[in-house]
Amino acid sequence: MSIHTEHPFLTPEPDRDPVRRARGRLNAPVTIWTTGAGRERAGLTVSSMIIAEGRPAELIGLVNPDSALGEVIDQTRSLVVNVLGGADRTVSDVFADRTPSPGGKFRTGDWTDTDWGPALQGVPAWIGARLVDAPLTRAGWAYLVRAEIQKVHLSALVDGDHALGYLRGHYHFPAW
Repeated sequence: MSIHTEHPFLTPEPDRDPVRRARGRLNAPVTIWTTGAGRERAGLTVSSMIIAEGRPAELIGLVNPDSALGEVIDQTRSLVVNVLGGADRTVSDVFADRTPSPGGKFRTGDWTDTDWGPALQGVPAWIGARLVDAPLTRAGWAYLVRAEIQKVHLSALVDGDHALGYLRGHYHFPAW
């Protein structure tokens, strides 16, 4: 056995997707999108999203079509966008399927049902929204989710706990 300095499964430099590499250089928010109630809950860590101000304000995001979230959102027509803080890294990893959660994803963290779906307690903010487009369409390989913002819940920020960001494979906090 030998020790290598490079990751053994890393795609060779000439074969790497330049679009994915460019996207990886953009600072991304860390959110968990949730929908449903009871046993029909679904959730996913999502960073490909924007909020469009206006009347009505909207959020637009890209959701992995291989996750259960897109299918359940298409049925419920509503969702919660949970904006994560530093204390929520483990929950983010669970909903990104990077860390196991015995008993299911919603066993990690304290969740409250809302009119739009489950909201994670203690996050810097959560947003309740209803879908604008039906059925969901595709953008690239992902589902394109466009929803009207109906509720914004802002929590008091504790010193040092700002919204969580993600850049080049690592969590971080934007500089203030």
